[in-house]
Amino acid sequence: MRVDLPQLVLASASPARLRLLQTAGFSPQVRVSDFDESQVQLSHPEALVNQLATAKAEMVIQSLETDLAHALVLGCDSVLAVDGEIHGKPKDSTEAIARWQRLRGNCGELYTGHALIDLGRSTRIVRAQVTQVYFAHISDRTIEAYVRTQEPLKCAGAFALEGYGGLFVEKIVGCHSNVIGLSLPLFRQMLEQIGYEVTNFWETSL
Repeated sequence: MRVDLPQLVLASASPARLRLLQTAGFSPQVRVSDFDESQVQLSHPEALVNQLATAKAEMVIQSLETDLAHALVLGCDSVLAVDGEIHGKPKDSTEAIARWQRLRGNCGELYTGHALIDLGRSTRIVRAQVTQVYFAHISDRTIEAYVRTQEPLKCAGAFALEGYGGLFVEKIVGCHSNVIGLSLPLFRQMLEQIGYEVTNFWETSL
């Protein structure tokens, strides 16, 4: 890595977020925060994802080694809001089925909070992106088959756009990668706001 660029640390266990960053030319280290999300109870989805993303980044920072004292830490969190109600990951298959019975033929708003903390420059930026997701009107049988794949149990909103769930999304209005868990355009804007040229990070993976 170039000496004038900090190491990017992804404070998330999400394989989808890691793949997004790698595909965009970044080489992040992954550190999982294990933050207890139940500690944060907010009714507004944007405020909720921003606070959770920040908490995850801050918890990871506390565990970083000396050689990462100047790291660039990115925390993220996503929820789906439908008719004003916030949905994270379903707790079990029964809840996932009920969730999809509500989602089908409906539209939800996928919120992802992004907390970017530059330890070397003592700078932090916290912003959220929102994308509208329109779901197909699928049968109970299809819902049950989808839930049996276990994919909905691992995802905010009970679906993964980049997986089986992509078959059941009719339309997206807004940032596509945001629905996967990290808005690449927003991340670029945040890096530029701090003062980094995003293309310089590509050299770490070429």
